Amino acid sequence: MTLLDINQLTVSYASPHGPLQAVRNISLSLNKGEVLGLVGESGSGKSTLVSSMLTLLPPNAQASGELRYRGVDLLTLSEEDRRKLRGNGIATVSQDPFTALNPVVTIGKQLVAFQHHKAGTRAEKRQRARHMLERVGISDPGGRLHQYPHELSGGIRQRIAIAAALLTEPELLIADEPTTALDATTEMQVVEVLRASRKLVDGAIIFVTHDLHLVSALCDKVAVMYAGEIVEAGPIDS
Repeated sequence: MTLLDINQLTVSYASPHGPLQAVRNISLSLNKGEVLGLVGESGSGKSTLVSSMLTLLPPNAQASGELRYRGVDLLTLSEEDRRKLRGNGIATVSQDPFTALNPVVTIGKQLVAFQHHKAGTRAEKRQRARHMLERVGISDPGGRLHQYPHELSGGIRQRIAIAAALLTEPELLIADEPTTALDATTEMQVVEVLRASRKLVDGAIIFVTHDLHLVSALCDKVAVMYAGEIVEAGPIDS
């Protein structure tokens, strides 16, 4: 089943000197069960493409083409429908978990809040959160629920951010350079967590990175971006 189908997507930003194209004529598809590695150096257009998929383009952006998720063109959705989709169908893990975690709220309260659209009592949601922390390899998951983000290492915070995304039961999980700020050992640990997460995502994963080595460890297929275009795409083993 095709979950994501992008056809001739072009995104430009308005500027005093005229429109600046960030991505040009992007076409790719992602089926349920697949993991796509989106690779490119800084400035290649990866961030704009991810923002498009998350329906988070800024007001000065102009998009054309088609970006279909489950057959619905995201570019034509109302802002209300876009908000409903984020975190309830499409979820993201960013490179800095501090952007996803509130520094003054305990991990437990935050993981319960991430499940706001799910049925169940607060106690049930807290138990789900504890179980998910265990699933992503966090020791003493019950104790972590009482801690604050600043009390945890970068690797643990990133695992918690992954757990938060998985608790929303997404069909499309976008991991946007989640290993950038981590050391090499922790980096591979996070990749292993994402690999294990394939069993927990009833859909597909997009792994955004600049490191082809990490892509080969995690993904089924790869798309390489350069200067706003996809210059190479195909299965990992080709």
